[in-house]
Amino acid sequence: MVGAVSKTMQPGPRNLITDVAGLRVGNADDTALKSGTTVLVGDAPFVASVDVMGGAPGTRETELLDPQRTVGEVDALVLSGGSAFGLDAPSGVTDGLRAQGRGFQLGPAVIPIVPGAIVFDLLNGGDKGWDENPYRTLGRHAFDNASENFKLGSHGAGKGAVTGNLKGGLGSASIVLPCGATVGALVVANPIGNTVTPNGLFHAAPFEIDAEFGGLGPDPKPHGCLPFHSEKVAQMMAIAAQTTTPPLANTTIAIVATDATLTKAQCKRMAVMAQDGLGRAIMPAHSPMDGDLIFAVSTSNCASPDLAGLGHAAAMCLSRAIARAVWEATPEPNDLLPCIRT
Repeated sequence: MVGAVSKTMQPGPRNLITDVAGLRVGNADDTALKSGTTVLVGDAPFVASVDVMGGAPGTRETELLDPQRTVGEVDALVLSGGSAFGLDAPSGVTDGLRAQGRGFQLGPAVIPIVPGAIVFDLLNGGDKGWDENPYRTLGRHAFDNASENFKLGSHGAGKGAVTGNLKGGLGSASIVLPCGATVGALVVANPIGNTVTPNGLFHAAPFEIDAEFGGLGPDPKPHGCLPFHSEKVAQMMAIAAQTTTPPLANTTIAIVATDATLTKAQCKRMAVMAQDGLGRAIMPAHSPMDGDLIFAVSTSNCASPDLAGLGHAAAMCLSRAIARAVWEATPEPNDLLPCIRT
C-alpha cells in the first residue's frame, strides 16, 4: 500500500532501525527454549531515555535514563525474553563491551551501561527446565552477532513472542524524513492484545508502505474489536492450570531511534509520542497485564529537526514494525498459536 505517508517519507534502504547510521542489532535464540535476546549497540555511546505505560514492566537500569539522572549516554540496550530471568541478558552484553574497553569511565574503572527490558514467554511451549540461567550467554552471543542486517519474526527476543490471537515476533521499520534525518523502530511484539481486526487485517494497515506486511489493506468493515478475546491468555491459563485470573505475562517492548541530535529530555518526549504507534497497532494496549515500554535513542549525527515531527515518525515506524513482527513470524514445533501466513 502506498498512501500519503509514503509520498512524503520513505523507508531507509534496509527498512530496519539500523538505517540510523552507527547502530547495529544482534540476535541470539534457542529453538528448544523458544526464547531469545536482541541487543542494540552503537559504534559509539548514544543518548537514551525511556517511557513505560504498561502495568507489569520488567526492567534493568532504566531509572538512570530519566533526564534528571547523571549518566548522559549508554553503550547498548537489550530486549529479551525470559521474564525476570531475561534481565540477566544485559550482563552478557556488559561482558562483551568490557572486553572491548567500552563503558562509562570513572577513574581507572570502565563501566558499560546496558539498560534492558523483558517480555514474558515462559508459558509458550518451550523447554524452560534449565539448570543454569541461559540468558547471560544469549546476551553475549547477541552482542557478538550485532550487524546492520538482522532477521525479523521468530528470531532473537521475538523467538517465542505471542500476540492475543497470532504468533508475534521481532519487528523493525524505518523512515527517512524530508529534512534528511532517519527514524527507526525495533520491537518485540508479545502483547495480550490483538494486532489484527476480527476480520484478520492489521490495525496498522493505514501506515503500511510498499506492502511491507503483506499489502492486505485496512479493514473495510466497521468493528469495535469488542468483546475482546485473547486466545493467548486462554492457552496460558490452561498451561498454568489457572481458571480465574489471567497471568500477568505479556508485554510489547521497543526501541525508537534517530540520528537527529536530541537531549535526554527530548528522547523522553520522542518515546512518549511513540507510544501512540503502539496503541494504533495493538488493541488493547498498555493493559494491567502488559509491561509496555519504549526506549528512545539519539546517535546525534545530524542537526535536529522539529521534535514533534520526529515523535510522529517514531510512532508510525513503531506501528509498522509491530505488524512486520507478526507478518514475518514462522511456525515452529509446540507453538501456542498460528502464524498469520499459515
